Formats: sequence, C-alpha cells, structure tokens
Amino acid sequence: MTKLSDMPNIGKQLEKQLKEVGVETSEQLIELGSKETFLRLRSTDSSACLNRLYALEGAIRNIRWHYLSQDIKDELKSFYLSLDSIK
Repeated sequence: MTKLSDMPNIGKQLEKQLKEVGVETSEQLIELGSKETFLRLRSTDSSACLNRLYALEGAIRNIRWHYLSQDIKDELKSFYLSLDSIK
C-alpha cells in the first residue's frame, strides 16, 4: 500500500484533502479515477482547479502531470469545463 504523498504530484496538502474526502490510499485513488476523485475534492473545495485534476491523473499514471499527453489533457479539460455548466 503506497502512501498518497509518495505518488507524483501529491504533496502533503493534497494528501490531506484526499483523506478528508475518503481517499486514504493510492489504490483507492487509482480505483476511483481522477474524475471521480476530483468531484469529491470539488465538493469540499470549490477552488479546485484544472491543474489539480491533471495532478490526479498524473499520479494515477505515475508521471508528473506536465507529461500527460495533449489528448488526455484535452479530455480532462473538457470534463472540467463541463462542471461549470452543471452549477
């Protein structure tokens, strides 16, 4: 079982926020996926931004979020922008 903060892009503060929304382990993060995890974070922190979504996806893929492919970034950005229309 890997600590969340041992994953790329996950610092102590994000680890704390993840635990506050019920994501305790890297395995749970991977199982939930970046989008569902982001929705949980956003429910308690309305300032959660697109970069946080990228960070989660990068952590799941075990890479720095900067190295996500443009296709993945575009898909995540579309998801993120769709959240504003839900409000």
